[in-house]
Amino acid sequence: MFESAELGHRTTKEEFDALVPRLRADLLDAQFDLLQLKQFAVVVLINGVDGAGKGETVNLLNEWMDPRHIQAWAFDTPTPEEAERPFMWRFWRALPPHGKIGVLFNNWYTQPIRDRVDRVCKRAELDQRLDEIRRFEAMLAHEGVLLIKFWFHLSKDAQKKRLKELEKDERTRWRVTERDWRFYDLYERYREVAGHVLRTTSTGDAPWLIVDGSDPNYRALFVARTLLSALRHRLDAASQNWKPRLSAAPLAPRVDQRNLVDSLVRQDMGRKEYERELELLQGRLALLTREAAFRKHSLVLVFEGMDAAGKGGAIRRVAGALDIRQYRIIPIAAPTEEERVQPYLWRFWRHVPPRGKVVMFDRSWYGRVLVERVEGFCSEADWLRAYAEINDFEDQLTAAGAVVVKFWLAISKDEQLERFKEREAEPHKRFKITPEDWRNRDKWDDYTRAVCDMVDRTSTGTVPWTLVEADDKHFARIKVLRTICERLEAVLAQ
Repeated sequence: MFESAELGHRTTKEEFDALVPRLRADLLDAQFDLLQLKQFAVVVLINGVDGAGKGETVNLLNEWMDPRHIQAWAFDTPTPEEAERPFMWRFWRALPPHGKIGVLFNNWYTQPIRDRVDRVCKRAELDQRLDEIRRFEAMLAHEGVLLIKFWFHLSKDAQKKRLKELEKDERTRWRVTERDWRFYDLYERYREVAGHVLRTTSTGDAPWLIVDGSDPNYRALFVARTLLSALRHRLDAASQNWKPRLSAAPLAPRVDQRNLVDSLVRQDMGRKEYERELELLQGRLALLTREAAFRKHSLVLVFEGMDAAGKGGAIRRVAGALDIRQYRIIPIAAPTEEERVQPYLWRFWRHVPPRGKVVMFDRSWYGRVLVERVEGFCSEADWLRAYAEINDFEDQLTAAGAVVVKFWLAISKDEQLERFKEREAEPHKRFKITPEDWRNRDKWDDYTRAVCDMVDRTSTGTVPWTLVEADDKHFARIKVLRTICERLEAVLAQ
């Protein structure tokens, strides 16, 4: 896989100096066209062997292009803040918005490769991580991100020569560390693992480009020309209303009228029983979140339901059991301008809590397969692929120690109508009812079908949905609290 990169490509200084002025001008033109168009973002991954010129190339791109519109990130050992969250959290935070270029040095490929070289993980564990990465990059491509992946390569002899040259020069000696020499000693193993990773993750949407790092002039021209070509190709396509290549498969046809939501039977609870259970369960939850074992976990609560289903009331009863310093409530509405220029899940990743904390989502990432699906705010292909992307997201949360509990608060159409009328009649509740709420009632059947598909496709063994009979608010709140306590107790007991 690396044979062509070991041929020893060379570009003379004269050739380099003659080509650079025009190339820099073209890169700047493309960069400002990207900024003006604001239809997609560019992510450039910089990976490869030590001493192959990765850092110099990042510096060169900042020099040749406008650094105000390039966001360069260099990732090293995770900080304490990063270590408390899923592996991909810090990379999600680094994704650039539309119109910008993000250069990610030592990115989501670095740690899996090092872990396999050091035999920290098995081949099967590496392949599982690579499968997650492929799905993540496919999601970026579907979201319109232009992903360019560079692997900087050196032969073993060339790497040794390069590291010694850097050590001899006082200005560059700091760049060579004991870790660099340790990986040099493991060169054959590193080359084998890297080859497997590149073969496995080089796809039509995100192919790897291998750069011969032995000559600084050649590698600079190779990277700059490749970036320019990719930018120009995508800009031309975008100007012709290009859309990411997507495919969609039909959902199962509906044969009868039976469905998960309508099959729920109303459950009632008297006020005295409610008040007694509320006090007991709030105390139980308070103690659970104060246990030492909870410091190794976080709690992510998702509340979904039809309008007026009682999500806010349930959230307030959960919050009443917690220390104000321990939790955050995230109300989800239409995306902001900042959020629209990022991949769909970005705005939810930014709220992932650290260990020992609780976050409650009043509506959530399921908006894509509910309101966006029903109202036509995204394409069929977008919401169909969202099921797998959401499952991946929640798997990553649980793998990092989060306890994810999801509630669908189900009410009948008649109960919703009664609550709408009550809200209109109460001065302090009138703000809760809008013309959009009434309009959504006309699509009740469409929303019900979307909810059933959502539960079927995203209720997993580790993160199941809890359907809450919510016609009676007392019963619904108690069921929510009891479910949270039982889920936490099961995890903390492990």
